[in-house]
Amino acid sequence: MNIATKQLLLASVATLALGASAQAEQLTVFGPWLGPDQKNIEVVLADFAEKSGHDVRYVGSDSFEQQIMIDAEAGSSPNVAVFPQPGLASDMAKRGFLTPLKDGTGDWIKENYAAGSSWVDLGTYKDKAGADNLYGFFYKVDVKSLVWYNPENFEDAGYEIPTTMEDLKALTDQIVADGATPWCIGLGSGGATGWPATDWVEDMMLRTQSPEMYDKWVSNELKFDDPAVVAAIDEFGAFARNDKYVVGGAGAVASTDFRDSPKGMFSSPPQCYMHRQASFIPAFFPEGTEVGEDADFFYFPAYESKDLGKPVLGAGTLWAITNENQAAHDLIEYLQEPAAHEIFMALGGFLTPHKGVDPSKFKSESTAKMNEILLGATTFRFDGSDLMPGAVGTGSFWTAMVDYVGGKDAAEAASDVQKSWDAVK
Repeated sequence: MNIATKQLLLASVATLALGASAQAEQLTVFGPWLGPDQKNIEVVLADFAEKSGHDVRYVGSDSFEQQIMIDAEAGSSPNVAVFPQPGLASDMAKRGFLTPLKDGTGDWIKENYAAGSSWVDLGTYKDKAGADNLYGFFYKVDVKSLVWYNPENFEDAGYEIPTTMEDLKALTDQIVADGATPWCIGLGSGGATGWPATDWVEDMMLRTQSPEMYDKWVSNELKFDDPAVVAAIDEFGAFARNDKYVVGGAGAVASTDFRDSPKGMFSSPPQCYMHRQASFIPAFFPEGTEVGEDADFFYFPAYESKDLGKPVLGAGTLWAITNENQAAHDLIEYLQEPAAHEIFMALGGFLTPHKGVDPSKFKSESTAKMNEILLGATTFRFDGSDLMPGAVGTGSFWTAMVDYVGGKDAAEAASDVQKSWDAVK
């Protein structure tokens, strides 16, 4: 039996199981999506409602993180909550506010999701007694390990897409030798200035250290000022602190707004050739820019010499049961169907690690190409700063990176972050 036939059979069995629920129930899903994403998820949930017979309602809020905790403490949680960050879900599991997913769900994820063990680890937390359980099912993912470029610029200069970090560094030097500037990097983001650098460092941690070391760093079992972390910061600095490598020189990196920084790729002549940023950045490209034609991307490559596979950094939303009923378990089962992913794929703005989906269902070729990067991952890790305590991940880490690109020694900057971490323990 080929994979496609097997997936179709599994989907059919799952659909029959949903339709055979003991009785229809009311199901409330609470998440962070408003606007277009809310409309899209409502289309998916309508399909689930039709197949299961359950009465399904979605409620979105831009204050999800605060509201879900208030609801849980008041005993009025929705049946299912869609968490944009695993850290909050972990905290709620520890307080007894989440229900473990059914036995076998973890095995299904390991078999059917690319880098499946990574997704199981990301959704597994300790309960009130300290025992590990799988609570979170990831659905709708974002990829951050991307380098954006202008295909016309590459073609005119005769540059090829690098497939290893060694090649990327060689290309960077070649562009300089040709009298041009390879990178556009900007850390400016108002009160959040510095955050783009944290993504760089996280990607460099995954390319210089094992996934286990990355996890220890995120939990601070590996101290922030450990030589391994300092080395990853300097890997970022090799690009950002070299005056020849970045538009405006290293001194302009911290003051350049991240939304403006990629625009240099589209000037004539180009001010820069590459920009490392997540999948959302085309929203800030010049009006009329077509991804796939005027702009394209490639995987931010790993070192060939380090044998660490193809790690991918990203983010995503995890679905957890916060007020258990059969409909909630039915919904998690439904999310395992390829159709649950393909509906959203066709609407746009959706990536999935599900290996059984039909890639032709993606709304655009560029999205399908981006999803190939996700499916090619040997390791997936969540944005580390989002998993750290707020005072660190959205505070001292940002500040330290601004100080670092401004000239502070990497070890000193890392020590500043560790001191702030020690202060919140």
